[in-house]
Amino acid sequence: MNSTAPRVPPDGRHATLLQAGDPAPLELLRPDGTSPWLFVVDHAGQAIPRALGDLGLPPGEIDRHIGWDIGIAGVARRLAELLDAWTILQPYSRLVIDCNRPLQSPTSIVEASDGTPVPANLGLDEAARAARQRAIFQPYHARIAAALDQRAAQGRPTLLATLHSFTPSMAGFDRPWHCGVLYHRHTALPHAMLAALRAEGDLVVGDNQPYAVTATSDYAIPVHGEARGLPHVELEIRQDLIADEDGQLLWAQRLARIFAALAPRFAG
Repeated sequence: MNSTAPRVPPDGRHATLLQAGDPAPLELLRPDGTSPWLFVVDHAGQAIPRALGDLGLPPGEIDRHIGWDIGIAGVARRLAELLDAWTILQPYSRLVIDCNRPLQSPTSIVEASDGTPVPANLGLDEAARAARQRAIFQPYHARIAAALDQRAAQGRPTLLATLHSFTPSMAGFDRPWHCGVLYHRHTALPHAMLAALRAEGDLVVGDNQPYAVTATSDYAIPVHGEARGLPHVELEIRQDLIADEDGQLLWAQRLARIFAALAPRFAG
């Protein structure tokens, strides 16, 4: 990732894509936490498997919003501590494989993002795609499913929140929202979260902005939330607000207070 010139590896189709020294496909925080909230972070990191080199990207491109959800991992780590909440983070770049896209989606493994080509993703065959799915996507989502199964077997109430961040400007448009609440079919918890955030008085809060959840463009909410009938919400925070540790802490403290206030209403 820190090379001075793009390097496309000769072969990214290893049966076992991840090698010694590569991060595990997920990070687990506070699995014994007492909170009803379960936080998942699909785009927490910008790691690239060693077998894939730097994906052929120019220097610095992986650090942009196209490579990961800037700042959200720091918010999630602090939320996990403040609420004693089970949290699952996915450390690989969304340019390797997007863990919030159905596998059949054309945006699962993109050939370009926000004007930047991803050379190592061009013309991938099914074997190369399957290697990324097996190494990263499947174990990450299997662990979320196992956590939800375990909590259900233990009779523990679960409120699912997926945490993301968004770039302040996209396609020449400066986004006015400080944060956004996203949802699809189930609206009770998202609408309560929307109201709570707007009641703060100092926030511009998007209602299904800057994105909206759909069954074809998203994975975590439809599969882990809707299909299980769990109360759930997706939260987006603008990246310039959480780019440093101070901003991450401030947002974690604000959200911890709101999440804690909503829990009794929806976890009963």
